[in-house]
Amino acid sequence: MATATRVLFFMGLVISLVSVASAISGTATYYNVYVPSACYGYQDQGVMIAAASDGLWDNGAACGRMYKVTCQGPTNAGVPQPCKDGSVTVKIVDRCPSPGCQATIDLSQEAFSQIADLNAGKINIDYTQV
Repeated sequence: MATATRVLFFMGLVISLVSVASAISGTATYYNVYVPSACYGYQDQGVMIAAASDGLWDNGAACGRMYKVTCQGPTNAGVPQPCKDGSVTVKIVDRCPSPGCQATIDLSQEAFSQIADLNAGKINIDYTQV
């Protein structure tokens, strides 16, 4: 019976890890005025930060969550190859409320520039909570 329990535990762990590792598709824009923020007021949180859209905001529970973001391509014909290699990890420090929010994640200008050409303005991304 102990072996069956271990097998079930292991299968559950593998399923959980696969679920966590699966990236979600979305879009990213950028902003450049970082304080005050909805999560931390006037406390400086550095520049590898982001604002969460209503879909990620979770009534403020998103504050402090970390996301790994990778550029996947353009959202328009303006910059046909906006992506740079690699990804960036950002901390949610603010809310990007609708209807003004135009993306899933509004990255800091510095974070956006790590993964894409700023001239693109908006990109398709994959993101995972880390």
